[in-house]
Formats: sequence, structure tokens, C-alpha cells
Amino acid sequence: MSEYDLNDFLFDLRGYLILENAIDASLLAGLNAEFDKFPDLQFGEWHGNAQRLDNNGHAGLELQNIVEVGKPFETLIDHPSWIDRLHRYCGEEGTWVEGLYIDECFASIRRNGGYFPMHSGGQDGVIRNQYGFHNGRFRCAQVNILLALTDIGPGDGGTRILPGSHKSNIAHPVFSKPFEERAKADDEVVEGSIEVNMKAGDALMFVDALSHGATKRTNAGDRRVVIYRYGPMWGNTRYGYQYSPELLARLTPAQRKILQPITPRVPGNARGLDRHAAE
Repeated sequence: MSEYDLNDFLFDLRGYLILENAIDASLLAGLNAEFDKFPDLQFGEWHGNAQRLDNNGHAGLELQNIVEVGKPFETLIDHPSWIDRLHRYCGEEGTWVEGLYIDECFASIRRNGGYFPMHSGGQDGVIRNQYGFHNGRFRCAQVNILLALTDIGPGDGGTRILPGSHKSNIAHPVFSKPFEERAKADDEVVEGSIEVNMKAGDALMFVDALSHGATKRTNAGDRRVVIYRYGPMWGNTRYGYQYSPELLARLTPAQRKILQPITPRVPGNARGLDRHAAE
């Protein structure tokens, strides 16, 4: 990759990129096959080491820690369509803490409704999801991959974003009302926002500081997406999920380093001793 390219410019300007045909037909079919096998869980119930923990009526069913569910989800950890840019945008490149971590990963099925109010934005200055560019390098704290497993067009409950809002110093006027009050509404109109339409297999990459939300689904059928949120290697999972030893054992070293960038230091573990002895 050159020092900067057009996509770097657009990501800096808009706060997002659309990666067309990010995954091939075989992986797309495998992911949808796994979705078809999801059990009918109630809120809080577990499916192996994954848990239904959705936004309880606002955004549809969300199955958290989805990387534990099947091989296709493991493939997404370091998929070549996005992994290099993630290292570039939020992997602290060129520092002593260089590396990635997955903050949250979940599968989402949206049927009827599913509206979710716009949230986030550069005006909040939240460190966990901030956008940054310093000394010629991207320094984002969280960049998301939203992978479409079905076509997402008008009426399908797609993602709504405010381009450029990752750099905003002033909150959009729609944010003046409490989030809880807005969540009770049927939908909302946010001037300046756009609805993201994608084909199955496309991915939306966006910095989490970008104001985003979900449009109301009015069409029949399912809207299926997988969302992986990446950040610097010193982060921690949003909801405290722990990856199973079985999953960690079967991953490639590169994948395991993303899920567990810092090996636990426990009795009998010699992590780092050789380096310190050399000093």
C-alpha cells in the first residue's frame, strides 16, 4: 500500500468506506448457513459461548461473541479485504503497542421495525471510539466492519450515517433530545444523514466516532449483518466475553494474536522472561 491512497483520503474526509464484494460467494453462503442454524433464543440465553444480548427491541436479534459459533466467523477475524486497513487506521502502527484487538463481534438479524436512533459523533470526544490523525498517521480508537449477508436497500433497515461527523465539534440538533425518548419514536429524520445501501458480500468500514444509527425496516424478510469492532491491542471486550480455549487453540497465530494480543501472565507461564533476562 502506498503512503496514502484515494481510500485513505475518503476515509479521512467521510469517516467511512464501502468495500464492494468484500467476501466471496462461498464464504457468504457459509455465513448464511450458520445464521440458518441459530436456535430460537430468548434475551440473555446462550448458544455455546455466544449469547443473545441485543438492544432489546430496537435493533432486532443480536448474537454476541459470534466468533465462537463457527469456522466462517473465524475467517472474518483477519479477512484480507479489511485487515491491512484496520492495522493502518486503528492498529497503532509504528508504536510499542502496535496491534489490533476485537472490541465486539456479533451477528444481527433485523425483521420488522428495528429503528435505532443516531448516536456517537466527534463532538463527544470519547476516547474509546475517537477519530485521530497525528504526525502523519491514523490514530483511531475503534473502526467497525459491518458485513452485509443480504442485500440492503430502501426499506431493509439499513445503517444511517452522518458523513464527516467523526470530526464534528458540535452535536447535531437531533441529539438535543434524550436518547431514551428518541428510541421510543417510530423513526427520525436526521438532516445531512444518508442511508447506506449494500449488496450481500459488501462491507461498510467506519470509524465509530461517525454518527450512525439504523433505519426502520418495513420490508418482509431478514436483514442479516455481522459486525466486528476493532481497536488497539490494549483494549478489552465491550461486554467482558472471554474466548474459549478451544477457539484459541484452533485459530492461526495471526488470528489468535488479534483475539488475545496479550498472553495472560499466570504461574507457569514464561511470557516475556527471555526478553527481560536479556536486559
